[in-house]
Amino acid sequence: MIRAIIETSLVDWDGKLTTVLFFDKCNFLCPFCQNWELILHSERFPIIEWDTIEKKLKQKKGWIDAVVLTGGEPLVFKKDVFELTRRIKGLDLLIKLDTNGSFPEILKTLLKEKLIDYVAMDIKAPLDERYFKAAGKMIELNKLKSSIEILMQGSVEYEFRTTCVPGLINKEIIKKMGESIRGAKRWVLQQYVPDNAYKEEYRKLKVFTKKEAEQFLEDARTYVSNTELRGKFY
Repeated sequence: MIRAIIETSLVDWDGKLTTVLFFDKCNFLCPFCQNWELILHSERFPIIEWDTIEKKLKQKKGWIDAVVLTGGEPLVFKKDVFELTRRIKGLDLLIKLDTNGSFPEILKTLLKEKLIDYVAMDIKAPLDERYFKAAGKMIELNKLKSSIEILMQGSVEYEFRTTCVPGLINKEIIKKMGESIRGAKRWVLQQYVPDNAYKEEYRKLKVFTKKEAEQFLEDARTYVSNTELRGKFY
């Protein structure tokens, strides 16, 4: 389940000092995924049991603010994610969930039970057939739409985030995506890091410049006023 941990992170939840836990499975296979080795070759990474996690979190009590659940896709582990979030909450820590949005019912229940405090949901492409290329397989787009609706109509803090992958993202696509999340609380456009992408051809892509990213930002803000750039754009 948990195969990797970053004990202290300043970059996984804006304004928070966190410990990051990585789940080892995903129902997507994005060609630009950075954590594909963890997903496809999880046996190479030892399982980190709760006792070890709990010990590390207790050692950082009063130092870290929160725990980030990422992956992979944490919500693949329906039973385990409920047990884990309850245990973390028992340590009086905030929880952020990184998700691809394909498990709306689990997301809804976690929110209802107040087991997560912040959600970062990926929006990888327009919500049409182009999403299949970004996700690396056929997926149920209606489930993504449901997760978007749950977040936008709920009270939990959240962000939608889009990795600006050349060939998948352009000016018109940003506008199309913006239509799907118009009026959202926050949208983050993040720089693509090609070095360790799953598909070899995606490792050779030339990333967007700062000027190009700022144009995306301007277009995105016509749909979500609180849109920002994340990462290094040159």
